[in-house]
Amino acid sequence: MRIFSSILIITGLLFAIAPAANAKTKIFACEPEWASLAKEIGGDKVETFSATTAMEDPHHVRAKPSLIAAMRKSDFVICSGSGLEIGWLPVLLQSAGNSKVQPGNIANLQASSVVHLLEKPASVDRSQGDIHPEGNPHVQLNPHNIALVAKELTARLSQVDAVNSAYYKSQYAVFSEKWQQAIKRWESEALSLKGTPVVVHHMSFTYLNDWLGLTQVATLEPKPGVPPTTGHLEELLKTLNVHPAKAILRSSYDPDDASNWLSEKTGTPAIKMPYTVGGNESATDLFGLFDSTIATLKGATGDK
Repeated sequence: MRIFSSILIITGLLFAIAPAANAKTKIFACEPEWASLAKEIGGDKVETFSATTAMEDPHHVRAKPSLIAAMRKSDFVICSGSGLEIGWLPVLLQSAGNSKVQPGNIANLQASSVVHLLEKPASVDRSQGDIHPEGNPHVQLNPHNIALVAKELTARLSQVDAVNSAYYKSQYAVFSEKWQQAIKRWESEALSLKGTPVVVHHMSFTYLNDWLGLTQVATLEPKPGVPPTTGHLEELLKTLNVHPAKAILRSSYDPDDASNWLSEKTGTPAIKMPYTVGGNESATDLFGLFDSTIATLKGATGDK
């Protein structure tokens, strides 16, 4: 009887351990692009969660209970960093009390920490608007940045979930080859866009402009994070009447009133860019995001 009971206990322990051993690594992504990248590298070994959608401004997110719960359960966190989520991510991390994903740990990856940041201010004060001391955090619109983050993500997942290290590295190899081929295609398709003058709503397109060689001639916001004012728009109108732009770009979450007003006054197309995964019906993953981004730009500028 004792032997039988011991067998039952051991069997029960094995069943209790098995789900943990086979459990997927839970990845908390602050933005959709990083959730999509995590799925590319993690495949069926991970379960991804995005704290925001393409229709939400990642600067301004409420640290609601559902996000705290997701953070508490997470095994890995990946965010843009450089202060983009400063208003809500620290609250989530503190409230969740999940020690393994705290800043500085291997399971907390800030994408901006592995790429070359643009627009680092020489000094910072409140009069300059919502600027980021570390540099511009909207790094996802240069595919070369995505490649760098993918490599770092693979290395870290391989440490956090060492049992599946070979799998992650295999996934990365496949993704990397496809991604490099796609970059060559995108850069070939976008050659004619180099030098195209554009107006942007917010400094969200800095890395896209840098990658494709677009010329940013103005921003709808008088200062980063400060809504467009009538006076500022009137000044922009004067500027664009002398130096026309070919497109007015806004993200999938930016309000359209200012860009539409300027478009009506100047005849310049105002276009909503996908900006991130889920930004339109074509941007269902990272490949679709860049396919749609270039197609949208070429369509708006008359470059077929």
